[in-house]
Amino acid sequence: MRLKDLSAELGLSPTTVSRALNGYPDVNEETRQRVLEAARRHNYRPDARARSLALGRARAIGHVIPTSTKHEMVNPVFADFIAGAGETYARAGYDMVLTVVTDDAEERHYRDLAATRRVDGIIVHGPRISDPRIRLLRELGLPFVVHGRVSEETGPYSWLDVNNRRAFYRATEFLLDLGHRRIALVNGLEYMDFALRRRQGYLAALADRQIEPDPDLMSSEEMTEPYGYRAAQRMLALDRPPTAFLASSLISALGVRRAVEERGLVLGRDVSIVTHDDELSYFSDPDAVPVFTATRSSVREAGRLAAEMLLGLVEDPRSGPRERLLEAILTVGRSTGPAPART
Repeated sequence: MRLKDLSAELGLSPTTVSRALNGYPDVNEETRQRVLEAARRHNYRPDARARSLALGRARAIGHVIPTSTKHEMVNPVFADFIAGAGETYARAGYDMVLTVVTDDAEERHYRDLAATRRVDGIIVHGPRISDPRIRLLRELGLPFVVHGRVSEETGPYSWLDVNNRRAFYRATEFLLDLGHRRIALVNGLEYMDFALRRRQGYLAALADRQIEPDPDLMSSEEMTEPYGYRAAQRMLALDRPPTAFLASSLISALGVRRAVEERGLVLGRDVSIVTHDDELSYFSDPDAVPVFTATRSSVREAGRLAAEMLLGLVEDPRSGPRERLLEAILTVGRSTGPAPART
């Protein structure tokens, strides 16, 4: 049955029937109930796209992913975030518009999305310390939520982030309490905001114990397994090698472990590793003692929460900005132990 047919049966205009079905307050209650009862009787379902157009919404959320030559966005962490966000969109009747663009086309694509009204809001991924996308999205008037924060942004904006500084402060403090003094940082790219905050936490914990940081024990690169391996190889070959590593991702921590074991060292006895693991769903084994001691946060849950925040802004743009800071949990696994006697 079409809207036109339902309207004819009820002796009402299509506009009145449509407004009754969509809950407009200018339709009196008696008429609304008549329309709803007739719709149930005929198993009538309004066309979702037509309803979206009537409300002036696309009922879609945009995720714009730059194919950067400097930073790989599409990784296991991103996949879990998208899975969590997608669950929230599906429950609310929204679609996800995922677009991969070159770095130089990113701004133009945001402008196209706003001009064509293909999406009702945007999730911003991979924020940098200084990020022009915040200013751009404000200018375009598109509701947005940043997954992370932008250190150099002074104006208000909506964001959801993990407390990276505190997580790495606590992780470094944990290793210091085990007697480690030569603690290496295998970090992500430090123009990315999360990596800067993690370095800050690491340095603050060392400073609080009056330990001078050693530049030879700090590295910053794209967080891959080969990077973790190369960084650990180099550091373990030093005259005074580290007895512990703090890795910014589980992927790079696997590379650190490979380098440790290649030298015949025993994880948790000769060398300790703490990693940030983002609680990736496909590495999860709730019945086992975890291999790695880790600062854990569920990126899938972060996806759900960021999507909920954004949908709230879409429904009521005046309710922002919205901010949420999540805390990571330090979980002790088999990869850490007391510092060996050689220190």
